Amino acid sequence: MDTKKAAKIFKALSNPNRLELYFKIAEMHESSFQTDCECFVTDIISSLNIGAPTISHHIKELVNADLISTEKKGKFLICRVNEELIEEVSKLLSLHHK
Repeated sequence: MDTKKAAKIFKALSNPNRLELYFKIAEMHESSFQTDCECFVTDIISSLNIGAPTISHHIKELVNADLISTEKKGKFLICRVNEELIEEVSKLLSLHHK
């Protein structure tokens, strides 16, 4: 991973509300593997003290950093964590580069 890409990722996660939103998406993403459901943004909005327009902006920033992907399903927006990118970042931050 090049430093520009890493900086973009860390910048996207540097906002506390955005980081909290990302954690909520990741949490919903993890639980969806067991229940076979999807992470709808409407489910996350109620758990955060952030307005819908602000959440929309934060989601756009997370997508631009390639941390998540989104998909429209009717009038709902579904978010998915980019697991490949998480693995890349994890390797980058690892003290034991292989």
